[in-house]
Amino acid sequence: MQIPDALAARGFSLRALHDGDLPWLRDLYATTRTEEMAPVPWPAATKRAFLDQQFDLQHRHYLAHYGDADFMALERDGHGPVGRCYLLRAAPDHVLVDISLFPAQRGTGLGGAMIRHSQREAAALGRGMRLHVLQANPGARRLYERLGFVVEGEAGTYQAMHWSPVPG
Repeated sequence: MQIPDALAARGFSLRALHDGDLPWLRDLYATTRTEEMAPVPWPAATKRAFLDQQFDLQHRHYLAHYGDADFMALERDGHGPVGRCYLLRAAPDHVLVDISLFPAQRGTGLGGAMIRHSQREAAALGRGMRLHVLQANPGARRLYERLGFVVEGEAGTYQAMHWSPVPG
């Protein structure tokens, strides 16, 4: 996966993840669950231990089920990692396994730019894209809908979404 030109011009780059990234990936994962965990009456250390365990389970699941995906760190020059993007390029559709950004980068257009770039790559091969979004994450769902994804069904706490390139 390559970084979109507009993001490269703003100092962003992509690189493959490695085991040394696990600490900040755990921190990133924890930020994606902040609202959900806020009302839970556990001490902060207990919440963090739970979130670390959940991250480990998710990470192993992604490696086991999407082992051929590109697992990429999104970085900003001089600022280190700002997010992750996991994309499986497959037929008939590419799968956006996960895209997550640290809170300071959310709502800046960065995620949308990454997804649009991935859509263009898929469309160039005549493929669509699929993803799953938590039903409890309406902000992400609105982003995906703005980018042309439509809900195809529900699976537990997730909604399956699909995007097809416009022919022509």
